[in-house]
Formats: sequence, C-alpha cells, structure tokens
Amino acid sequence: MKTLDAIVLTLVIIGAINWGLIGFFNFNLVDTLFGSMAWLERTIYAIVGVAGIYSIMFYGRDRVRD
Repeated sequence: MKTLDAIVLTLVIIGAINWGLIGFFNFNLVDTLFGSMAWLERTIYAIVGVAGIYSIMFYGRDRVRD
C-alpha cells in the first residue's frame, strides 16, 4: 500500500504545482504539454482528482497512529 500512497502523493503534488502555476503566472502546464489532445488532458485532470480524493484518508491514518 505504501507504493500506492507514494504515487497518489506525487500526483497531488503535481496537481498543486499546476494550480500554483495557473494562479501565479496564468500558465497551465498540463494544457501546454497536452493541449492538442483534450481527451488526454481531461484524463490527467481526472486521475489527479481521484488522487486528491484518495489522499483525504491520510488524515484518518494520522489520527490512528497518535
């Protein structure tokens, strides 16, 4: 399960960096890399979104360990 957690954390970080770039510089990295392939861009956003939802359970894990 730790491998899945590392993948999810990496995807959430990539999503956060992309949102930071959009907020600070109006630069969408995903759109720049995959702009001509809208279906691929939407798929990437969906995967990052699922990773964000999955990462919510990290809060519950921290409480159990304390």
